[in-house]
Amino acid sequence: MSLSPEAIATLSGVSTATITTVLLKKGLRNVWMRGTKPLRPGQPRLVGPAFTLRFVPAREDLATPESWSSPISTRTAIEAMPKGCIAVVDAMGVSDAGIFGDILCARMVKRGVAALITDGVVRDVEGVLGTDLPVWCDGFAAPPSVAGLTFVGWGEPIGCGGVAVFPNDIVVADQDGAVLIPQALLDHVLAEGPEQERMEAWIVNEVNNGAALPGLYPMNAETKARYAATKK
Repeated sequence: MSLSPEAIATLSGVSTATITTVLLKKGLRNVWMRGTKPLRPGQPRLVGPAFTLRFVPAREDLATPESWSSPISTRTAIEAMPKGCIAVVDAMGVSDAGIFGDILCARMVKRGVAALITDGVVRDVEGVLGTDLPVWCDGFAAPPSVAGLTFVGWGEPIGCGGVAVFPNDIVVADQDGAVLIPQALLDHVLAEGPEQERMEAWIVNEVNNGAALPGLYPMNAETKARYAATKK
């Protein structure tokens, strides 16, 4: 799945906090991926389809340096990543084995990958930052992935930070972390997200002008009428 430039532009103007609110109104409560923090403060909001990768617990006969040359390896998976995707990696929240380092991240940049998101950690953090690949993760650690994880595949449903992620679901990441938009709800978020942002900006302006919160947030009928009048 490829996102249109128009969809990317729209979602780039909608915060992850707003997206969680819009999806909550549709009954989805679990779309924020726990442990996905921006590695570099100030990273811009990014949007893209999910390219999924999955690790399982380390098993000594499989999690070896030799496995890096296997056809089922992170190296091979990176070569399958399409331009503009966001790599979403299920690392099971393991925090003492870095899933990717500077060399793998540099290759992702060359392939045009938009970002790396994981509930695990990276290694070679200085080098990773030097690649300028935007990364959302739970920190960093020196040991390699095989010290605690076994890579088992890509392009399948995963769990990242406690959220079910299917290939080509839409991911938006900003300073609050990464959230998932199911493909079936993309049009709804595209329609409702910008309006939620406009409404909340108007509310903030009212607060800055001295308005009290009761009846304003959430809006009562009178406030809704005043807000509607501003859109005419």
